Amino acid sequence: MSTYSILMPFAPTRPEQALPFGAFAQWSSAHRLWQGQATLHEPHHTFTHMAAGGFRVPVGLGVTLMPFRHPYDAALQAQSLAVTMGHPVVAGFGPGAKVLQEGLLGAPYRSQLQAVREYVTIVRGLLDGEPAPPPGEYFTCKARLPKVPRPPVEVGLGVLRPGMARVAGETADVAITWLTPASYLRDTLIPALREGAEAAGRPVPRVVSIVPIALDRDGSDPRDAVLTANSGHLSLPHYRDMLSRSGIHVDTADPRTAAEQVLKGGAFLAGTPGQVAGRLREFTEAGVDEIVLNTTATYARFGVKSALEELEKVLREVSS
Repeated sequence: MSTYSILMPFAPTRPEQALPFGAFAQWSSAHRLWQGQATLHEPHHTFTHMAAGGFRVPVGLGVTLMPFRHPYDAALQAQSLAVTMGHPVVAGFGPGAKVLQEGLLGAPYRSQLQAVREYVTIVRGLLDGEPAPPPGEYFTCKARLPKVPRPPVEVGLGVLRPGMARVAGETADVAITWLTPASYLRDTLIPALREGAEAAGRPVPRVVSIVPIALDRDGSDPRDAVLTANSGHLSLPHYRDMLSRSGIHVDTADPRTAAEQVLKGGAFLAGTPGQVAGRLREFTEAGVDEIVLNTTATYARFGVKSALEELEKVLREVSS
């Protein structure tokens, strides 16, 4: 059976804005609270503020972007967060879009897969206290991370396509997906994860799928929910390619038809609590270990209270 977690559905401008979701994660049946990369308020700091406010829960970073920090700093921040929260942490990473890489590094990584392989290997080794790997093409780290008593830290990798899934199988503890239909996970990504893990002689990583949802509301068109939450993703080539591989062809010149295709293809789930819960079970059947409920659209359109109510309804439905 999958566990169910929740995503903080916005990027806080002030850390106290995150506290209602920290409280919900602590008091509800949610397994973990996740946050993606943010530039308004850095997610490690947001979680630290939450802990200082009394809300210490398991957390996940899904995902932070490699160009923002050296692997040593990434491992240090993940370890510090585990100590601060007093609960396990999933430290998820991804290379980001090529335009971001160029803006921060001067040029994109020549090989996205090799850059990720080096980065994750260094972070995992630092957290495990292993000797430094040989210098890589993109990253080198000869230092050691001081060991401290702490809860476990899993190293995750954002995965959209088979090549990255195989790298995750070789190197990561967790594969983290976003906007990926259950059928695509079952038929494409999870087999690629297994291939990578078998080639490296290691266990298959856990699969975490961040799934966008929106419950029916009177007079509300679910296509609007898709576009509110994911119009940025639908404009990025690597997301369009992933969706195309899953049978969802996105035409950016016709956003509403694109949103309809995303709904039909199961990348975004909308409907009644029972209908959404039924579609979520497809992710469990596909082999997903942890399902993260993403109410970004509801938060953006109707506010905090509506997003929390939606989470409560869906969590109640999936546990019944």
